[in-house]
Amino acid sequence: MIKLRRRQLFALLLALSLVIGLILQQPALTQAKTELRGVWLTNIDSDVLFKRDRLTNALKTLKQLNFNTIYPTVWNWGYTLYPSSVAQKVIGQSLDPEPGLQGRDLLTELTTQGHRNGLAVIPWFEFGFMAPSDSSLAKRHPDWLTSRRDGSKIWLEGKHDRVWLNPFHPEVQNFIQNLIVEIVSKYDVDGIQFDDHFGLPAELGYDAYTTKLYKQEHLGKNPPANPQDPEWVRWRANKITQYLQKVFKAVKTRKPKCIISVAPNPQRVSYKLFLADWEKWERQGLIEELVLQVYRNDLKVFIQELNYPEVKTAKKHIPVSIGILSGLKDRSVASAQIQSQVEVSREQGFAGVSFFFYETLWNLSQEKPPTRQSAFKSLFVQPKPRPNLLAGWKPQ
Repeated sequence: MIKLRRRQLFALLLALSLVIGLILQQPALTQAKTELRGVWLTNIDSDVLFKRDRLTNALKTLKQLNFNTIYPTVWNWGYTLYPSSVAQKVIGQSLDPEPGLQGRDLLTELTTQGHRNGLAVIPWFEFGFMAPSDSSLAKRHPDWLTSRRDGSKIWLEGKHDRVWLNPFHPEVQNFIQNLIVEIVSKYDVDGIQFDDHFGLPAELGYDAYTTKLYKQEHLGKNPPANPQDPEWVRWRANKITQYLQKVFKAVKTRKPKCIISVAPNPQRVSYKLFLADWEKWERQGLIEELVLQVYRNDLKVFIQELNYPEVKTAKKHIPVSIGILSGLKDRSVASAQIQSQVEVSREQGFAGVSFFFYETLWNLSQEKPPTRQSAFKSLFVQPKPRPNLLAGWKPQ
């Protein structure tokens, strides 16, 4: 009887140990081996790129907090933030006149220090086809600008007057492509990133060049008066897709392992308002990393954005991460909201997260920097490599 009980007890203990083992192994089975932990660095409401010491300290801190990717702006306000021979020829200036950039090659600093700190460096083409209305670029090349049907060109972004280069004009296309190729050829970058500004506000596109092109392809008919006419939207969006195909090929010819990253708004916004059809880009293999901007306060709305069909489809093919708002100059976002959105993104099986923007991680916030940094440290407890489609990434 005693021997039987001992056997039963032994069997029970063995069964319990197996169950406990399975439970302990479960996180290892479900936890992703890679995770994008990125942040955008811009020169809007931030001087981190303008001060050598600040930049050096920023990159060291990001490493300490187990980030692995930076997206620094390199094309903004109608200027390059690195010395550019392409810009010199077209704009008459090789570099943004900001004093903090003079005598420096910012992109060399970023790639050298970024890689030293274990950070992938993917330059962000922030302004895309957009430029300030009073920029040297706009003044030198007025024939490159596109317009509304009434001929007006100004597009208001906040309090700033912008204009848009015509993405269908061959000289504009050559200029933008040459800038991109210059970056990937000259610098040790890990990729290049575009967003909705690689499209065009749907109300524009009525300039003389585009109208003539449309008429040539439509038996002499003028573009529809309604900028949201489905065929007119599709025609312009397809032209932008065709251009991205050329850019993709040009980049890959020079640097095959350079990741093409796109950080758009949700598809309905990108396509309908900016003619940027990232769903089609993804289907055609033109995107190798998608970082979807989901800047929402309401968690339910945030979750809804993650579950659209085109997002789920993209997740099966490429690393899809979520862009999370960490704050704006005049809009603080609480650590609790950031943490909950990161956790939801993980639960939904996304490849990682990226934050907009560096300054609001812990400098521009109602919370004190140590509190903010502690929050990010709790999210990224251990270092992890970033997902890379070209290095064997597979969907979960």
